[in-house]
Amino acid sequence: MTTQEIANRLAELCKKGEFETAQKELYAQDVVSIEPEETPEFEKEVKGLDKIFEKGDKFMSMVEAFHGADTSAPIIAGNSFAFVLTMDMTMKGRDRMKMQELCVYTVKDGKVVLEQFFM
Repeated sequence: MTTQEIANRLAELCKKGEFETAQKELYAQDVVSIEPEETPEFEKEVKGLDKIFEKGDKFMSMVEAFHGADTSAPIIAGNSFAFVLTMDMTMKGRDRMKMQELCVYTVKDGKVVLEQFFM
């Protein structure tokens, strides 16, 4: 897959809330994930698909209700791409909110090898 095809597919799956499906399909086994400083409940950096699944499970355990997601159109630059992800959710013990983050990805050999999030 090209970087454009991966970007389009990832955005499509994120809009459906199918994050783990996207990771299984599009990510390399040794992918690196970097979280923003604003999320102290997560390790700043994890490596490996299994660790990313664990991080996703931890995040979903903090969610009371997931109401939907949307992405901007991906922007492509060489082997990297980015889009804005907006998630509409209710976190446990909190009011319903829309969380936005800039998601930046690097592709190598047809797989995502790096994801980094900015708030």
